[in-house]
Amino acid sequence: MILCFDIGGTAIKIAEAFSPEDIRPQGRVPTPANDYPAFVAVLRATIGGASEPPKGVAFSIAGVIDPDTGRATVANIPCLSGRTLQSNLERDLGLRVVLANDADCFALAEATVGAGRGHEVVFGIILGTGVGGGLVVRGELINRDGGFAGEWGHGPVAQRLVGDVVLPAFPCGCGQTGCLDAVCSARGMEKLHAHLYGETVDSVAIVRGWEAGEPRAGRTVGLWLDLLSGPLAMIENLLGAGIMAVGGGLSNSAPLVGALDAAVRQRILRRIARPLVVPAQCAIEPGLVGAAVLGLGRLSG
Repeated sequence: MILCFDIGGTAIKIAEAFSPEDIRPQGRVPTPANDYPAFVAVLRATIGGASEPPKGVAFSIAGVIDPDTGRATVANIPCLSGRTLQSNLERDLGLRVVLANDADCFALAEATVGAGRGHEVVFGIILGTGVGGGLVVRGELINRDGGFAGEWGHGPVAQRLVGDVVLPAFPCGCGQTGCLDAVCSARGMEKLHAHLYGETVDSVAIVRGWEAGEPRAGRTVGLWLDLLSGPLAMIENLLGAGIMAVGGGLSNSAPLVGALDAAVRQRILRRIARPLVVPAQCAIEPGLVGAAVLGLGRLSG
């Protein structure tokens, strides 16, 4: 059995994994985000209360491990940032540890038990509070030792002129301007709508309005699709992914994912009659599932 943790800024989700098809959620506990000894104490208590001694521990974290130094950057959990996290946790827990970014865990979950089953190359797309992703090739994360692969939401590539619309260079939280994260996340969609109409509307209402045929929402979503589909088509031309599975809050609209799929398939070199960009299918927490698959693959035996 592998014990799995999905580490969020407010809560730690827990599961016991016996196989990729047998992952048993064990609830959640608050995250001691600013106190490393308290963080370790929570993990130790969970390990001590497990149904059997785990062979190792696998983590999904909302952060990045530098592949050169092993140091973590976890913005929403300050007590973890700057640490050589794998070696620190192995020392403090007395168990073998594997770590992966939450978007990578999402992609691994989709490749193993979700929409990407049977495909050699799976690109997991996050469209929610941010734009991110992860890449799995032949069942293995491309980010095996950490790193930034799959972070397609960052980089100054967003179009400024789309049809007759001139967009400002929206600043991104990463420090650059013109990132897809700044204009195509849920907050980015809201910025687009505000730029077009000078009104504040949340992304859920914009998408619902588009689904209902409301003209203003339709123009905003059309602009969003234009901005997003070109870069995503380039990624498909580069990777040759068999499937692109979409998670995050914007993926809750199946028609929106379908429209993105149609726009992307019109722009790629390969002509695909079947859907390429599809809603994620992982039935339970993808962070836990991805961590479980990672842990079972590397820690069992």
